[in-house]
Amino acid sequence: MKIAALFPGQGSHALGMGQLMAAAFPVAQAVMNEAEATVPGLLTLMLDGPAEDLTLTANQQPALVATSVSVYRAYLAAGGPLPAYAAGHSLGEFSAHVAAGTLTLQDALRLTRKRGELMQAAVPAGVGAMSAVMGDPAVVAEVLAEMLANGSGVAEIANLNAPTQTVISGEKAAVEAAGAALRGRGLKAIPLKVSAPFHCSLMEPARAGLAGDLHAAHYGQMQFPVVANVLAEAVSDPAQVAALLEAQITGTVRWVQSVQKLSELGADTFIEFGQGTVLTGLVKRILPDARTFNVHTPDDLTAFLA
Repeated sequence: MKIAALFPGQGSHALGMGQLMAAAFPVAQAVMNEAEATVPGLLTLMLDGPAEDLTLTANQQPALVATSVSVYRAYLAAGGPLPAYAAGHSLGEFSAHVAAGTLTLQDALRLTRKRGELMQAAVPAGVGAMSAVMGDPAVVAEVLAEMLANGSGVAEIANLNAPTQTVISGEKAAVEAAGAALRGRGLKAIPLKVSAPFHCSLMEPARAGLAGDLHAAHYGQMQFPVVANVLAEAVSDPAQVAALLEAQITGTVRWVQSVQKLSELGADTFIEFGQGTVLTGLVKRILPDARTFNVHTPDDLTAFLA
């Protein structure tokens, strides 16, 4: 069994996430305590809400890191085998690097808190938009290239999530125009309820604002490689990580290619650590025969270890 550890990104949050594992494992509770010390008020928000405040990007990002890392450390404490590789979806790449030992938990929490604040502030409310497109990604790329050539505004590929699910991001009018053009080509384009247009060139102010902090952080030796979103390649040199996390803010999350790379490297068991099952579902669409597990609660952990 060669395990790939997967860590979710925004949208996988829920009130109370990680609390059952924290109650059962002191190492998981220690992560939550460190999260509270690093981002005061975060643990209370994760427990009691209100939900709309937890959903805010600046809160959701460190909360998801805390949850994923607490669950992962409980898994190791219970005797779970060390992964061969890790990957995280967007924000989840920070959790992957904590698991690999590249980043300290405190640094990941501090960086994702600021990352969330900068991403939210990068584009005024109502200016940006994102849509999920169902259909051939080659058609999506073709339509967006035509729009770029015509000077139709910013509309770019933000996420390649599944073989027939692509997320586009950019200026509201351009994303809407792209959606209409894609529907004209027989694809489905569904507007997403998001607070900002993530993973596109409109996030340039956030990239510039976080770059200094990313490059000033300490990056330790990695216990196992992490497949980077923007490369869809396994990275084992910590000196490369800051630039890749920086590029990810404006770059495409190449999740399909990342999962395929993990499979090429020999991974046959994919474990999603943390709240939700988004990544488990995407892996099944990319690799229908893969073994997938979600570990979030003590019962999930018991089931996996059995």
